[in-house]
Amino acid sequence: VQLQASGGGLVQAGGSLRLSCAASGLTFRKYHMGWFRQALGKEREFVASVGLTGTTIYADFVRGRFTISRDNVKSTVYLQMNSLKLEDTAVYYCARKAGKEFDIWGQGTQVTVSS
Repeated sequence: VQLQASGGGLVQAGGSLRLSCAASGLTFRKYHMGWFRQALGKEREFVASVGLTGTTIYADFVRGRFTISRDNVKSTVYLQMNSLKLEDTAVYYCARKAGKEFDIWGQGTQVTVSS
């Protein structure tokens, strides 16, 4: 199983980015998928998740700004990030959820928001 995250980069505050996470080696449509992030010197934190039928859950700090979605044909999960803030700077990771735990992680993609 592999999760390949992409789409990170440098963006000014208030700007937008879309992250992608392409999955392989698994039956993608059978798994909940999520995005997490880890800022320098901080613990990894949950950002958003999407269920089998598209049900979404968001952390309070991104609700209304970020949108998670999935494309089961392409085996890809997306994170559209709008109105980015300096504090959104972090490495973003996608993950597969099996049962109650996120058990497979992608390599991460760096998002840097500048003033």
